[in-house]
Amino acid sequence: MYLNLVQIAESFGVSERVVEDWIRAEGLPHVPDRGRLLFDRAQVAAWAATRGLAAQAGFLAPESSAFATGCRLEPLLRAGGVWRDISAAELPGVIDRVVAALPGATPPVRQMLAQRLRAKGGVTIAPVGGGYALPHPSTRIALGRDSGTVALVLLRDPLPLTEPQVDDVPVTRLLFFIAPSPRAHLDLLGRLSRLISRGPLRALLERGADDEEVYQAAAAADTTPATAGREGAP
Repeated sequence: MYLNLVQIAESFGVSERVVEDWIRAEGLPHVPDRGRLLFDRAQVAAWAATRGLAAQAGFLAPESSAFATGCRLEPLLRAGGVWRDISAAELPGVIDRVVAALPGATPPVRQMLAQRLRAKGGVTIAPVGGGYALPHPSTRIALGRDSGTVALVLLRDPLPLTEPQVDDVPVTRLLFFIAPSPRAHLDLLGRLSRLISRGPLRALLERGADDEEVYQAAAAADTTPATAGREGAP
């Protein structure tokens, strides 16, 4: 599995400039590809282990951490909903509506969060390949364990991106999320990435599954060990 520069920075909780410094000064394994940098997940994990970088999270999180924060995907996805046939221009409005319905948050908190997300650079898109991306707040937020949301947004036209892409497939499927805590944010990055890379959600969407089928796929992911489906897994 290859990750891009944004995903590596997110995983270690550092800036993209720090990752670029690691490449120059510390030999961080990478693959130049048409003006962008790609990183093999296994090679980066091994590189980090030799340098005592134990805080591997998000896309580099160990598989066993999937349930570490107790966040369950199904209620988060039901809170955010499934949004279909949305134009790229309508995406900010969808995010506003998802924030307005954010459970466990007071109106002033929702208003503050909406303002942050509308600001320049307020949302990190985080493309993960295959036409998918994981938009999320660029700054970490502590909302409390009863808050948080995940929204599946299916676009009818490709989303213009400034972030480096993993491949050349236009991004039209988004899993926008707001986590209840910084730790849960990192866990959700990893869980959602795995759900769309080797979980059932991709196949369901490709065959036009309805909303309830999508919610049931999230429920199944909540009860399935993170190692299920991996080669050699019991």
